[in-house]
Amino acid sequence: MVELTLITPTFLFSAISLILLAFTNRFLSYAQLVRTLKDRYLEDHSAITHAQIMNLRKRLYLTKNMQMFGVASLLMCVVTMFLIYVGLHLISAYVFGIAIILLIISLSLSVWEIHISAKSLEIYLGDMENKKGVEIS
Repeated sequence: MVELTLITPTFLFSAISLILLAFTNRFLSYAQLVRTLKDRYLEDHSAITHAQIMNLRKRLYLTKNMQMFGVASLLMCVVTMFLIYVGLHLISAYVFGIAIILLIISLSLSVWEIHISAKSLEIYLGDMENKKGVEIS
């Protein structure tokens, strides 16, 4: 096995930081959407609004977990760097492997969340198509 250097885990720093920034932006947009959906649901208890709320609940759960796994991955990279610094190269390789696995989990959750977000947009599009059909008829 090739020995890790201090530079190896730092390659993930910028990638993980950008991913966490994207996840945080997504989370902030969900916070605004929650406020909007709450107001809409208080006015009208429609099935579409209820479906959007249930969809958003899943997306928030996934986004929270995406962030947690991403932060854990970044933390494991820092631990890897420390272990390399103190000369524990074999342990550092395993910890770095854990960091990569955590990043893979975070990215996989992101793909799942994107799939659910697409379903949310399909709900809106379906509702618009139904309203358009009603107006024309």
